[in-house]
Amino acid sequence: MARPQPGRPAQPQPPRGHAGDWLRQYKDMPPAEQERQLQNDPAFRRLPPAQQQQLRQRLQHFSSLPPQQQLRVLNRMETWEHLTPEQKSQARQVFSQMRQLPPDRQRMVTTAVRDLRSMPPDQRERVINSERFKGMFSDQERSMMRDATRLPLAPAEGEGPQE
Repeated sequence: MARPQPGRPAQPQPPRGHAGDWLRQYKDMPPAEQERQLQNDPAFRRLPPAQQQQLRQRLQHFSSLPPQQQLRVLNRMETWEHLTPEQKSQARQVFSQMRQLPPDRQRMVTTAVRDLRSMPPDQRERVINSERFKGMFSDQERSMMRDATRLPLAPAEGEGPQE
């Protein structure tokens, strides 16, 4: 254990915070001040230069988002942190499949997932298996919907909390 230096009080190592804590703390600062805080962060300074640059770019992108979208990003980060490794793997697989769909199909499937997530599981399954959905979506798309709606993800904007 490191000893405190003379003239400096011992600084306990804070427990690892939640995903997004740094962004929540500094999100309302001007970009130059955010950059200064980032440069002063010991964890950031330990990262390789390429990873530092990637984080700077992500911070710039995040800072350019409207406040409501920033909040959505922070909520998703928090939710992601609490998923099990298996759930994270499943989510990556579902979203990888969705990205392979043409843009118009991605939008349709995403909209359907948003609507389905607001339903109880038994009703959701009936809708996914309905003739209407079978006519609108392929078996693969309906399987993606089923998998996506089973994940305990953060609610989309306008949705209530997940059970």
